[in-house]
Amino acid sequence: ILGGLAEHTQALVLPALGLVMTLSSMGVSSDIFSSPRSLVRPILAGIVMNYVILGGTLLLLNHFLINDPEISAGFILLAAVPPAVAVIPFSVMYRGNLNFTMLAAIGTYLSALLITPAIAVLFLGSSFVQPLKLLLVLVELILLPLIGSRLLLKTPLAKQLNRYRGDMINWIFFLVIYTLVGINRQVFLEQPLTIVPIAVIALLTTFGLGWLIGKVARAIGLSEPTTVSLMLLGTLKNYGTAAGLGLVIYGKQATLPATVATIAMILYALWLGLRPSH
Repeated sequence: ILGGLAEHTQALVLPALGLVMTLSSMGVSSDIFSSPRSLVRPILAGIVMNYVILGGTLLLLNHFLINDPEISAGFILLAAVPPAVAVIPFSVMYRGNLNFTMLAAIGTYLSALLITPAIAVLFLGSSFVQPLKLLLVLVELILLPLIGSRLLLKTPLAKQLNRYRGDMINWIFFLVIYTLVGINRQVFLEQPLTIVPIAVIALLTTFGLGWLIGKVARAIGLSEPTTVSLMLLGTLKNYGTAAGLGLVIYGKQATLPATVATIAMILYALWLGLRPSH
C-alpha cells in the first residue's frame, strides 16, 4: 500500500545498518577479549560455519538455480557477508552458548573486512566490484560501529541507550526491511515466479541447513547450548549488510536475495522457538 515511500528511505539504509551494529555491539562486554587463547576456537568455528558451510551452500545453490546476473550477484554478496547481528540475541532467547556465539560473531565480523572483498572479487570480478569502495562500506558497517560501541560504553549516554536499545534496534530493522521490500514491490506483485527459486534457496539454507547442523552436532556429542550456537552461526547471514552492498554496487534487483531471506529468517526464528531441544 505504501511501497512508493521506500524510494525516499533508500539513502537511510546504510547509516541505519551502521547504527544497528553500534547498538548491538554495546551488549558485548570488552572483558571477553581478556584471554586471547580462548578466542581461537569460537572464532574458527564462526568462520567455518558462516563462510565454509553457509556461504559455500549459498554459492552452490546460486550456481544451479539462479540465472539472472543481478540476483546471482545478490546471492554472492550474501555468501560474502558475516553472520546476522541477530545471532547474539537469538542465542539468549534459545539458550545457546552466549559467550561462544559472541566471540564467534565478533571474530567473523573482523575477518569479514578481508574475506568479504575477497569472495566478491573472486566470484564477481574486480571490474564489477570496486574492492576499495566495498572495503569502505564494510568499514562503515562493521569496524566503525565496533569502535563506536566501545567509546559509547565509556560515556553516561550508555545507560540511557541500554534502556531503549531493543526498541531502537527493532524500529531501525523495520525501516530497513520496509525499504528493501518496498523498492522490490513490483517484483513481488507482478513477477512472483522470479521469487520462487530465491525462496527455495532461502528456505534450504535456514530450515534445511539448521536441521542438518543440529543432527550432526548432536551425533558427535556437542552440548545443546553449543549446538544452538552453531545452528545460528551456520544459517543466518547479515541480510541488511548484503542488501546494502547490493543496493550500492548493483541496484535494487540485487537486494532480492537478502529481502526474501529476511522473511525466511523470521519464520526460521519462530521454528527455533517451537522445535524440541533434542
